[in-house]
Amino acid sequence: MRPRDKPLLLVDIDGVLSLWGFDRAAAPAGTWCAVEGIIHFLSSAAAGHLHALAERFQPAWCSGWEEKANEHLPRALGVGPYPLVSFDANPGEPGAHWKLQGIDTHAGRRPLAWVDDAHDERCRAWAAARPAPTLLMPTDPATGLTAGESERLLRWVDELGA
Repeated sequence: MRPRDKPLLLVDIDGVLSLWGFDRAAAPAGTWCAVEGIIHFLSSAAAGHLHALAERFQPAWCSGWEEKANEHLPRALGVGPYPLVSFDANPGEPGAHWKLQGIDTHAGRRPLAWVDDAHDERCRAWAAARPAPTLLMPTDPATGLTAGESERLLRWVDELGA
């Protein structure tokens, strides 16, 4: 299947691959990485799940990291490079979540799953009204993308018949 024929997988980084709030005495598998002077804990388990999901989805970074994602994550975690969702300083509709205009521009009418730790009511309303199949997949920033979320994403792709 060509990448353009696969559903999109929009991946935030903070709270999905870059974790925080976990018990440091029982830290998950991963690595510490400095990104422009900010220290991040990058989950190797989340990266593994993302690799597996890339077989069924076309991943794209959907993060305030923007270009920094492809500068750091391929080397640090072996994920990417992926296309970037571009965010304009103008969020589009008044009161809209800051990522929605960029997602609409990037995705068009393609089916998409959006993995993020910060979906809000505006995101849920947007997803419900979107004409293409849309799945919001929340994550816990202390664990990021886990086997449970990955399995749910794969079931969703199966339901789409993709």
